[in-house]
Amino acid sequence: MTTRLDALKQHSLVVADTGDLSAIQRYRPQDATTNPSLILKAFELPDYQSLIDMELASIMAETGDRQVQAEQAVDALAVAMGSEIAKVVPGRVSTEVAAKLSFDTQASIRKAHELIALYEKRGVGRDRVLIKLASTWEGIRAAEVLEREGINCNLTLLFSDAQAQACFDAGVFLVSPFVGRVTDWYKQATGRDYTPDEDPGVQFVHGVCARASRGGYDTVVMGASFRTTGQVLALAGCPRLTISPALLEELAASDGEVERRVTPESASGSRPAPLTEPAFRWGHNQDAMANDKLAEGIRRFAEDQARLEALIADRLAAH
Repeated sequence: MTTRLDALKQHSLVVADTGDLSAIQRYRPQDATTNPSLILKAFELPDYQSLIDMELASIMAETGDRQVQAEQAVDALAVAMGSEIAKVVPGRVSTEVAAKLSFDTQASIRKAHELIALYEKRGVGRDRVLIKLASTWEGIRAAEVLEREGINCNLTLLFSDAQAQACFDAGVFLVSPFVGRVTDWYKQATGRDYTPDEDPGVQFVHGVCARASRGGYDTVVMGASFRTTGQVLALAGCPRLTISPALLEELAASDGEVERRVTPESASGSRPAPLTEPAFRWGHNQDAMANDKLAEGIRRFAEDQARLEALIADRLAAH
């Protein structure tokens, strides 16, 4: 009997939402995606301790400024971990630009160039990397420039139709509309529980997929931020799905067929005019959930980045 995880892979490319090498090896995803929260968890994993020590020793030799060391070490560790993951997955590894740069286009571009240079120094080509940027207006503009340079991007923290359309307009490689965080907001607002079919997060990602196929956009849609396997299975057929190890385990532990729930629509032959900045900001502003969750997501990633830098600073001090 086929496991539901293997059955799901017949409809969608599965991406591991983790930096845990053992989990990635166990579930054999196509790609892996990371963010500061996941790197923070990976920082405590035994598999990475020798790698962390080696990277920190290298950083200490380069500069004597402890704060600069900590900031540089976050990027160095993200790329070192990503390079190890790239040895395991056949596809791409997503690596995130610091959340504090979410409203600075030029700084985001510079940081992306630095990350790509670090990967290339380790022998990992840009064709194996996706640069993750928040789906702010500034992040989308940075992605537009990077895509023209041949650096593919993953636009994350995507909660509104305006964000999705602006990403399609910019020709970004991949977007990550969130499921669980959308549903969290509506559950708190309404006090309701939702079945997978009526789940607001699932419906949102269905809509993003439909918008992409109707417009004939090349951008890949990857559902993200799942809370339950029911949400995952309700999006079978979405081009990519990034799934946590806990949910991958549930899917791998149960047998059964998986029905395709997302089917590409025929291209309409026409596209809306590209969103202007005022139209983007107005459209996003009109969605209270999207405003709340984008701001919260950037704050959370920035907090985890700060926690990671503090951990690194402590470890550097111990050396």
